[in-house]
Formats: sequence, C-alpha cells, structure tokens
Amino acid sequence: MAGLIFQALPGFRDFTPRECAVRNYLFETWRGVARRCGYVEYETPILEDTGLYLKKSGGELSSQLFRFEDQGGRDVTLRPEVTASLARIVAQHQRDFPKPLKWFEIGQCFRYEKPQKGRGREFHQFNVDILGEGGPAADAELISLAIETMLSFGFVVGDFVVRVSDRAAWIDFAAANGIPDERVPEFLGIIDKIEREKPEVLVQKLATFSLTPVSVRGFIADPANASSAYLAIHEDLAARGFTDFIELDLSIVRGLAYYTGVVFEVFDAKKSMRAVAGGGRYDTLISNISDGAVDMPATGFAMGDYVIRNLIEETTHAAMQMEVWLQRHAAACDVYVVVADESKRAESLRLVTDLRRAGISADLPMGGPKVAKQFQNAEKSSARFALVVGAEYPLLKLKILASRTEESGDAGSVVEWLTARLLQPDGPLLA
Repeated sequence: MAGLIFQALPGFRDFTPRECAVRNYLFETWRGVARRCGYVEYETPILEDTGLYLKKSGGELSSQLFRFEDQGGRDVTLRPEVTASLARIVAQHQRDFPKPLKWFEIGQCFRYEKPQKGRGREFHQFNVDILGEGGPAADAELISLAIETMLSFGFVVGDFVVRVSDRAAWIDFAAANGIPDERVPEFLGIIDKIEREKPEVLVQKLATFSLTPVSVRGFIADPANASSAYLAIHEDLAARGFTDFIELDLSIVRGLAYYTGVVFEVFDAKKSMRAVAGGGRYDTLISNISDGAVDMPATGFAMGDYVIRNLIEETTHAAMQMEVWLQRHAAACDVYVVVADESKRAESLRLVTDLRRAGISADLPMGGPKVAKQFQNAEKSSARFALVVGAEYPLLKLKILASRTEESGDAGSVVEWLTARLLQPDGPLLA
C-alpha cells in the first residue's frame, strides 16, 4: 500500500484476528490431542546459547541460524527447533520426574531460509517427545499420536500417510558395502535427498561410495530390509487399527545427524507438498548435550503450522471442520447488545457486565449509532445473537442472527436465559 514505510520482514508474519483464530485452532487441536494421550506441557526459551545448536545439529541447520552477539557479549541464537532445548532441560531436571517422560511444547522457531510455500523464517512448531524408553513401543506410541493429530484435524484414510524407516537398516547397508563410519553421515545425506536430486548428480555422488542408483533403489524397494524395530511398530499400530495410515519407506532418513534409529515423516497422500511432520529416535542426543552426565533414550516428532495449515485448506472436509470451529471461536462476542433506546444505556451497560461476569462474551456500541448500524456491527462481530434493549425494558428481544428469528425474555433472568440459549441451535425454539 502506498505511503507505508514499514512492513513485516521477509518470511515473517502478522497475525490479524482471523490469522490468530486459525493459529488458535491449530494450537488447541495440538494441545487437546497431546493431553488426551497422556503428555504434559513444558516450555523453553526462544533464545539459547548458540553452542547448543552447533553441538546438536551441525550440517545444514547450522547455516540457517538467526545468530548474533547480545549486549553481554554472548553468542546467542533464536531457536531453529525445540529438541535441543528439550535435551538441555531434561538433562538438568530429569531426576525430578518418573520415567518415561511424555512431554510436549508448542513454540515459535526461526530459521534463515528462503521463504516459500510451507516454509517461512518464523513458524510455530508442535513438538512431542518420549524420553527414558528405548523400545519400539515408544516409537509406535509417538507415531500413533501423529496419526491421532491428523484425524483430529478432520483428515481421513487416503488423505495422508506416515512413511516409516529405520536408520539402523542403512547403517547395516553401509557396513555391508564398505562405507567407513566417518562417511556414513555424508552417505545418509545423499539418501535423504534421493527423491529430489538430479539423476546425473545422484550418479556422481553415489559413485564416490562405489554404488549406483539401481543398487540403492533396489534396497529401498525390498520390504525384506525392514528392521525388527519397524516390524514391532507395525504390529503395535495394527492392534490400534492404524495400518491404513503407515507404510515402509526406506528413503526416509531425516536430514539431522542426531537421529539414531526409527524415523518417520507424515505426507499428504498426493505428496503435493513437503512433509507435514517428521521425527524419530535420537538416543544419544541427551548424552551429547550433557557431555555424558545423563544418558537417556528418546524419540520425538515435530509438526509446523505452515504445512499443516496448507494441507487443511486444500482438503475439503478438513477445511470445513476448521471453518465451523472458526465461526464459533473467531467471533468477537456471542451476544451484541443493541441499545435501541439511548435512555436505556445504563441498563444496557449493566446487562453487558452481568453477562460478562457469567462467562458470556458480550459487547455493545460505545457511542450512539443508529439501530440499523448497530445490527450491522453485530453481524460484523460474528455474534450469534443481538440482544435489543428498548423502551419496553425490562422486556428484551433476542435476535438470532443466523436464522433471522426473534425471541423475548425478561432482563431479570437474562443470564440464565442466554446461558441456556447458547447451548441450543441457532434456529427458532420449538414449542
């Protein structure tokens, strides 16, 4: 817009009231699923010592840090993800909690990368982890929560798939093909990009390991290469009725070097966008972060707000579910008090106060606009009801805005009346 000097920085977002409402829908769904599944919420700082991320991640992530020196001369970074902070806090406080720990956080993260669909430089991330349990049952429990989250957003069978792999299978493959231990991370980096790499570049990279795309793709395609951990996870999820949502895909290795075992990613079934969520087992991270002081197995996953929102909006039934939620929760108020007789403003103010104290969201005009304008304001606020205070007070009229119907009631019982009315459909009451 002409004349504006300042705008949000590239890759950063303003949250208008509707954008906040959408974000709240994501947060409330995430939080509700996690709590249903027995996880407790924690929170860590947005700003951390840069060394925490350099020690944890390395590779590509270290080049995407929002990193600077603070006024105390410390090398600090806006967190690019949550797991490093989790490892730090768990290493410090794990003795205070029974094992396993089932924790989750919804937090803001920052990465300096090219903004594009499904990716910005700031984003919110749903992080869920199980710590202190090393068996495949924990991995299955975590994957089941990822599936439950997708179902809670309104997705159904055929909308998404969880692609599960195991780095241990690739470690065995590397050993069998003479790849030295120090080059395994480099090799896994190639596998991580195998679906996106140009064919001629892939040939060149694999040739340095005396391998060909045919041999690697053959390994990926053979279900006999599934690890014992994957088979145990599959059996667990089958007992839950979730086999329609998972598949073995050994091309999934995850880009971060700290993963040690089972890894997985959630994709839309058409694979039209980047992974909706991803994670896996990281049994050595807490030991590395704490310099060996604490050694705990761990597994976790993260889901960002960008991609899941894109998928919701592009999936009709999920989008409709979100819109129904927004219609109810994004409204400025449930009841808009229309002051049809300005001499009754004091009574109107008292009604609004009583409704608010009873937990009913209510608003009224602060000036003295015409009644027609007040009804327009009620519509714009997405209120369900317009409560009309006129010369007939204490007799009140209640306009049901969705159905354009009307009821009457007494000011003396307005709280009880509207409390009951808000629990009922918006159509006219039947006698």
